[in-house]
Amino acid sequence: MSDLVVAQNHAFQLARTLMVPVTLFRSGDEFGVLPSDELADGEVETVAEYDPFQFGPAH
Repeated sequence: MSDLVVAQNHAFQLARTLMVPVTLFRSGDEFGVLPSDELADGEVETVAEYDPFQFGPAH
């Protein structure tokens, strides 16, 4: 299983646990996840946003 797949799974589960949208982002060679409202535009390379009230990535 690739690092991206693991990160996506954990990001989705975190969104469902916190019940807030979260953003999966890349920083160098690593992935990170933060609540979407805590990230400024252009601050990091966004991979996906997960909304707990929708199934799958938010658009």
